[in-house]
Formats: sequence, structure tokens, C-alpha cells
Amino acid sequence: MAVFSWLFILSFLFIWFWKNKPPKGFPPGPWRLPLLWNLLQINKRNPLNFLDECAEKYGPVYSLYLGTTPVVLIHGFPLVKEVLVIKGTKFAGKPDYYIVDTITKKKGIISQSYGEVLKEQKRFSLRLFRNFGVGKNLMEERILEEASYLTQAFTENMSTTLEPHELLESAVTNILSTIIFGKRFEYDSNFLKCLLDLTHQNFRLLAGPWALLSNAVPLVRNLPLPHQKILTNAHKMFALFEKEMEEHKATLTLGEPRDFIDAYLEEIQKKPERKGSSFEEEQLEVLLFDLINAGTETTSVTLQWAFLYLVAFPEIQEKCWKEIDKILGNKARLKQEDRIRLPYTNAVIHEIQRISNIAPLGLPHKTINDVHLLGYKIPKDTMVLVNIQSAHRDESQWKFPNEFNPSNFLNEEGEFVKPEAFLAFSAGPRFCLGEILARMELFLLFTSIVRNFQLSWPDKSQAPDLTPHFGVTQSPSRFKVLLKCRQPSG
Repeated sequence: MAVFSWLFILSFLFIWFWKNKPPKGFPPGPWRLPLLWNLLQINKRNPLNFLDECAEKYGPVYSLYLGTTPVVLIHGFPLVKEVLVIKGTKFAGKPDYYIVDTITKKKGIISQSYGEVLKEQKRFSLRLFRNFGVGKNLMEERILEEASYLTQAFTENMSTTLEPHELLESAVTNILSTIIFGKRFEYDSNFLKCLLDLTHQNFRLLAGPWALLSNAVPLVRNLPLPHQKILTNAHKMFALFEKEMEEHKATLTLGEPRDFIDAYLEEIQKKPERKGSSFEEEQLEVLLFDLINAGTETTSVTLQWAFLYLVAFPEIQEKCWKEIDKILGNKARLKQEDRIRLPYTNAVIHEIQRISNIAPLGLPHKTINDVHLLGYKIPKDTMVLVNIQSAHRDESQWKFPNEFNPSNFLNEEGEFVKPEAFLAFSAGPRFCLGEILARMELFLLFTSIVRNFQLSWPDKSQAPDLTPHFGVTQSPSRFKVLLKCRQPSG
């Protein structure tokens, strides 16, 4: 009986490995277990450290298996550039991901397959962003107005240590809300709190083991496991968006769009005249879902890292303040154009983005044809993950790749320079739609905070914890800071 059992197990393993062997010419990778494949290896330690170890062992192009899904990983700036930019169109597909696809029905922008619908939705969204002020003085005024609300909120909380997270998140969400909903919300608004809470939960859960398992093993998808919470949260978010859309439809005046929703609803009404148009209400709902999730979390988490690095390196904070004070003095308001005159401050903002690596793996890509890369053959429809962090830490591209140092963005004359390997907003066909807005927000909010407040670490017995929590976005642990009002010297 024992012999029979062993023969059965060996036969099963032989058949399993034979049926699931990688295609000829596929990139190499670590060993994998039946059924669980590489999931245990990825989750037993910091995933990014594991990916670095794989790249060191197998080279800058290697493979892993998430369930039965083969995934190709790209490591190091030269290959990252080739995949995102040089051969960007060949890697511009969107792979299947059960939970996300269930939520979005493969609509919107983030989950949309590469093709004419994606291009149409992206062009239209970019045009609306420009029409409602992004990149212009109008958006600058909106950001600075929100910065004044944020400054007031910080000032009211200076009597004790402050957790800045919720206020930063609320401010960033409000800036986007003025474009999408045509209004801002009070920081204690139930709508705003609910939206942010749902967003946080899903960002955390989507990077967790249950989400990965549900994507890899179809049998668990309908079971009452933690991944179901992601779907429940998404339905709640869509309910909030539907209510806003209904209010907009009831008060819409054709030809006079007040915001993104109005303009999109107008475009939907043109659909009978436009054969094959992709504009519909369900598409709008998912687009709002994409914009809120991608447009608020990344920028607000970057500002949280900014607070943490400013208190961890007070000498850098002081140097930023002196540069801002010297250039602006008693000038009433900052301007986006002031960025050129603040090279050191600009370098610090970019260095925070580089070292914190908010989206270390970016969005998943998929090959739309068979592709040859570094001698390997990557078949059509293969999922590809691009390790942005590896480009941001590439020793061939940065003066100080593994430490926080603004000199990475300064030349010998102290002028700001942006190395090609800086990919905080990705690149190529699936670049970040909100890059222009995010850059404006980061500069204007960061300089407003540094100009008005001195930030310090309240616990002198231990240094700030700069260890990131891996997820869809990498965030710091919750922390508190002390704020003290500054006065311009001029």
C-alpha cells in the first residue's frame, strides 16, 4: 500500500510538472510547488527583497508563477526602459486579475485592454483635465486654496503631536474633487471619510495573500473569505459615485459643464450620433473609481513620506525652508513657476518620490504579441511586472542609489536635473494619467507646508521608522509629528 501511494504521488508530480512546464525559451525562475506555485516564497518575506534576490540569481528578466499564471519580471533600468518605452506598445496589454476585473468589468482606464477604447477614454479624460485647469493657473489657484485650508487645520492642531495622514489625504482628495465633482468637502465630511476609508481598505487587501489566492485558485473565489471584503467595499464606492451622478443629471445644463461628471454626461448624450462610441454611464462610474483610487492614494502617501523624511533629516528641511524664504520672502503666494527658482527644494521632492517608491511594481502589463527580450521568448498574453524600484535603485544610474540624498537630482552647479531613470509616474503607452496634476500638488503643497511650519520628531529616544509597508502602494507606519509656525525672515 505504501509503495502504491508513493507511485501515485510521483506520477502526479511527473504529470503536473510535464503539463505545466514553461514554454521553450521562457525566462528562468525559482522552483515552484504544485498548486501553490511561488505564492509561499513571495509572501514569506518582503516581496521586493525576494524579487531582488531572483534578479541577482536569474538575471534582469526572470519568471515566477502566481497560481497557474506565469509572470515575467523586469529588473534594472535598461530593461525597464526597453519594456515601458522602446517596446512599450508590445507590452501595453492589461492582464486578467479576477478581483479587479470583477469590480471594473474591464472598463475605465486602469483595467481597460489596450486598444481604441482605452485611447479614446484617455484622450477625453486628459482633455477634460486640461479644460478644468490642470497645468494652468486655474488649477494652481485651486491647489493653493486647499493648501490654505490645510495650513489652517495644521495650525489648529499645533498644541499637541499630530498624525498628519488624514488631513493630507483629505486635502489631496479635495483637489481632485473640485475637478470631478465640482466641489470640495469639509475635512470632517462623512462622504470624504467614507471614500477614504474604503480606498485604504482596498489598497491594503488587494496586495494581501487572500487577493492573490483568489486570483490564482478559482475554487476559492466564491467562498466567504477575506477577499470578499474588497468587492463589498467597491460596491459601496460605486453607490457613492452613482448618487453624485444622479445629482449631476438632475441639475445638468447642456453646454455649461461644471466639472468632469457634467462633461462626460454630455458626451454620453452624443452617443447616438457617434457610431461605436465607448461613452456610457457604467464606463463613467469605473473611470471615477480609477481616478479616485489612483489620484488620491499615491499623492497623499508621497506627502506622508515627505513629512517623515523632513523630520528624519532636519538639516535638509532647514535648507529647503531657507531656499524658499530667500526666493519668496513675504511674497503672498507661491506659484508653480517658482519651481525653477527652487532647485534644491525641487530635488528634495523628487528624491522623496524616488527613495519611497510609492508604486514599486507599477501596473501589471501584458504582451499583445510574442516578444523577444534579452534572448528569451515571452509569449503573447503573458503578464509582465516592471520593477520600478529596481530602476530607482540602479547603481549605474544614480550617484547615491541606496540612500536619501537630494544630490541625485542636482548637478555640480546645484541646478536641478531629472535623470532618465526617474519613473515615479511610469512611462510609455500606459503612463500615469494624473502626472501633471500630481506634480503640481506635490510642489505647491510641499512648499506651502515647509514655508509655514517647522516639523520635528516628538520622540527623541528613537529615530523615525523609514521601513515601508509593501502593498499596491508602499506606505510608512503611522507616525506623529510636532508643528511650529515659521515666520518669513524678509
